[in-house]
Amino acid sequence: MKPLLTKLRYDFPAISFAPGQRFVWSPATSQVLYKKAAETDDTTSIWALLHEVGHAVLDHGKYGSDFELVQLESAAWHQAESLAERYGHQIDQEHIQDCLDTYRDWLYQRSSCPACTACSLQTDSKTYSCFNCGTIWQVSKSRLCRAYRRKQKEILV
Repeated sequence: MKPLLTKLRYDFPAISFAPGQRFVWSPATSQVLYKKAAETDDTTSIWALLHEVGHAVLDHGKYGSDFELVQLESAAWHQAESLAERYGHQIDQEHIQDCLDTYRDWLYQRSSCPACTACSLQTDSKTYSCFNCGTIWQVSKSRLCRAYRRKQKEILV
């Protein structure tokens, strides 16, 4: 992975690269963090690095809804595929879909009504409202924690 990091640093001087606990793009610092232990030629680490650079190239920042986050993730993987081709790599499609499935599953859990299980709509960054039974519930703002749903109120129809 070191040769790829060297090329990325040269080709994208506005992005800084630093070792960290996990692979992540920080729009606040214009920095891609990568797992220090992953400085080998581990294929999935290369894919993860290219994915985070994809976020950086696309200038991904804050997102307004859970669905928008899933869209950003998909776009970053698409960009990562282009970058992989440019640098002589190929990202396995099954790996991409497995990664996106984690976000899709997370979105489905958060958007499922805790009262009637209907898939519902997000009304703000932390609130969902069921169009079927009228239940309103809150979810955590964090995308990294389990999908908890706390009922706010239930409207009987």
